[in-house]
Amino acid sequence: RRPCFRVCYICGREFGSQSISIHEPQCLEKWHTENNQLPRHLRRAEPRKPEALTSSSCMLTAENEAAYDSAQAQLLPCGNCGRTFLPACLTVHQKCCR
Repeated sequence: RRPCFRVCYICGREFGSQSISIHEPQCLEKWHTENNQLPRHLRRAEPRKPEALTSSSCMLTAENEAAYDSAQAQLLPCGNCGRTFLPACLTVHQKCCR
């Protein structure tokens, strides 16, 4: 049986129930640093913790789905092919996308 993991609402990675509280502030700080280095037209709004994560009545799978959806909302689509990327990766991809 697989242990219960929680999904980070910022990056979409899985963490244990104890380490997620350590990871999220560090991940948000890293997100701010990377976002501020982007050109203004690629900057995104700060990710918000989904409400499903703050209510105790929701099941873990619903919380993880809401967190994963929040992380996926941070991705930007390529104007040529429609694939989604993190902003830093999008600029690299657009150089070779036809």
